[in-house]
Amino acid sequence: MFVAREIHAEHKDLIHDVSYDYHGRRMATCSSDQSVKASLGSWRRWSVDLYSKLEGKLILGQYGKLLGHILSLDRFWHLVHLTELLQYGRSKVQKQHCNNYLQSKHMVGTGDGILHGQSHWIYSVFLHQVKRTSLVDSRTSVTDVKFAPKHLGLQLATCSKDGTVRIYEAPDIMNLSQWHLQNEIQHKLSCSCVSWNPSRVHAPMLAVGSDDRNTSAGGKVQIHEYNEASRKWHRVETLMAITDAVNDVAFAPNLGRSYHLLAIASKDVRIMMLKPYGDQGTSAGGNLAKLDISLAAHFSDHESQVWRVEWNVTGTILASSGDDGRVRLWKANYLDNWKSIAVLRGDGIPGFTGGPSNVTDKDPKEAGIPSVIHQRMWYS
Repeated sequence: MFVAREIHAEHKDLIHDVSYDYHGRRMATCSSDQSVKASLGSWRRWSVDLYSKLEGKLILGQYGKLLGHILSLDRFWHLVHLTELLQYGRSKVQKQHCNNYLQSKHMVGTGDGILHGQSHWIYSVFLHQVKRTSLVDSRTSVTDVKFAPKHLGLQLATCSKDGTVRIYEAPDIMNLSQWHLQNEIQHKLSCSCVSWNPSRVHAPMLAVGSDDRNTSAGGKVQIHEYNEASRKWHRVETLMAITDAVNDVAFAPNLGRSYHLLAIASKDVRIMMLKPYGDQGTSAGGNLAKLDISLAAHFSDHESQVWRVEWNVTGTILASSGDDGRVRLWKANYLDNWKSIAVLRGDGIPGFTGGPSNVTDKDPKEAGIPSVIHQRMWYS
């Protein structure tokens, strides 16, 4: 059962993206009113506790997501930029349109009432921002930023319109003013999105998508793997079957699987299966992995552009959102056949394609929903 409730984010213009933290207790929204708001709450009530007025022009439309969330290195940092929201309220990272990423640290304020700042003002938590550093290597618009899985340390990958993917690392997590450019990956096509493979047992891997509209330009998704021997990133595969502009890519969490699942959002939704041949990549022998790539699922139910794909924490359910105003959930059965299990409309009314179609406005506990679902709820 899915439960819908309206949340007032207090924005003055169109909301472009919503993101939750790892536990589903903190929510961030971004809007055309040039602000990012973070709300803390539960099922019954959500209240804005952090408001940030961002300088510069936000990246809207096809140029990517404005918010996302990834767990940071030690689970005690709160990293925020226009593409990422992490939890626990200790430090913050922002990405600005064009060339800059602003990395800031939350400082706890004192006193009563609301604190006012030059570029933002804060509600009840009394937080303000302190700029930590600016990364200005890109000469064109930055389209996506993703933090690496925590077992790889405090790294982030950025991609830009000039086709360059940059890997940065903070060698000292207590000094966020020092970020070193470790590697640059050049592409012939513009880059629109990037995703880290979260697997611990395989070599570090990146998927990079392109929003180039020329269908004759070749494959729009490339897979890169880090070679420990050469300390460089190498392209291991190009998905030639993907010729349409790609808006988002997302690796599924790997819980005991010997292969990888990659979701791709373009004019439809595709799930690609990447099976390594023999050795599991460079982590063991220094040789680049060879991948057997096959199409696991292909969905055209949105009948429009698909802008975002996101996996649940176990990598068993995929959510996709498109221009049809629907969020669709997909899951594989025991035969590895992927089916739609739910359709969530923009007005909050779910239309189920598999399972009960009843909807309730009661508290999840009163409605008989298990507590584990109450902690990790899907909202439209």
